Amino acid sequence: QLQASGGGLVQPGGSLRLSCVASGRTFSNNGMGWFRQAPGKEREFVAGISWNGGSTGYADSVKGRATISRDRARNTVYLQMNDLKPEDSAVYLCAASRAAYHSQAIQLYPYWGQGTLVTVSS
Repeated sequence: QLQASGGGLVQPGGSLRLSCVASGRTFSNNGMGWFRQAPGKEREFVAGISWNGGSTGYADSVKGRATISRDRARNTVYLQMNDLKPEDSAVYLCAASRAAYHSQAIQLYPYWGQGTLVTVSS
């Protein structure tokens, strides 16, 4: 139902734009979030956006370098990542909240898509 794409290999300092498309149902009234999970580490919140895009939130580790946005008509959520660092390397997953607003709490996201791998390396 949620499919993330846009990952790849990028050099430090580079940029990527990740996309998450919903199919089979709409999540236009749900908060959406991006999370990431690196090998051997717990899944962590990266960014979230409310149902209408009016509210966004970011993890401290990406604040100032990431921008989350959504196109409700296209059932798509985006994550623009700039000035990428090796520590940003992870599988990035998008998720839909059970509420209209985003949250950093993983347990509030019952809907998950397959991730897209981001590797930051020279």
